[in-house]
Amino acid sequence: MADSLHTTTVLAEPGPIAVDWGTTALVIIDMQRDFMEPGGFGETLGNDVSQLASAVAPIAAVLKAARETGMMVVHTREGHLPDLSDAPPAKIERGAPSLRIGDPGPMGRILIRGEAGHDIIPALYPVEGEIVIDKPGKGAFYATTLGADLKARDIDTLLVCGVTTEVCVNTTVREANDRGYRCIVISDGCASYFPEFHEMGLKMIKAQGGIFGWVASSAAILEAMTLSDSENAPETSNKLAAGASR
Repeated sequence: MADSLHTTTVLAEPGPIAVDWGTTALVIIDMQRDFMEPGGFGETLGNDVSQLASAVAPIAAVLKAARETGMMVVHTREGHLPDLSDAPPAKIERGAPSLRIGDPGPMGRILIRGEAGHDIIPALYPVEGEIVIDKPGKGAFYATTLGADLKARDIDTLLVCGVTTEVCVNTTVREANDRGYRCIVISDGCASYFPEFHEMGLKMIKAQGGIFGWVASSAAILEAMTLSDSENAPETSNKLAAGASR
């Protein structure tokens, strides 16, 4: 639990949201070498992997604050078993990459668990006590223990960031929304190989009064985390009730 924090309000879109930091987890989606670095799966698909670099510093800032306050931190990695038994043929065969899932690449077999490319980039590497979820699909809840891990910590709110905005981040947020979690997506802590997809991915989350969740900058998240409970509690108590009943 983030015992040193209390309930404060995050300035988000489509509107402010009150957050009990003790029941909040930071979920960092797929910041893996296979997506972030040359020679990985992202590049085999013909993408400019440098497009994702902008998300690293904002995520690192929020991760540092989360660690300092004892917040639950979850890292996810998309990838498959070495025998590809958890990789549907339709996924492996889709598109026209230069290397397919399971093929040998510069960082080992592409998108295979245990290979160097499958691991998380050094700048955001997990520390002892942080949960690492290996997922075979785009969403972090499918065929994983994430739901049970969050339930065990009485988590009801997720700070979500990572790559890519329109694929694994959006899928995870939608899965979480269906399971009753409140999601706040860190706008500058997400990125896409396609800037227009990033923009639209965020718009879809916050549309229609926050149909899937809220969107806030890393600066807004950090500011709310540093506010004292005594300064903010009277203002947020009613907002928290309204948000929880949504």
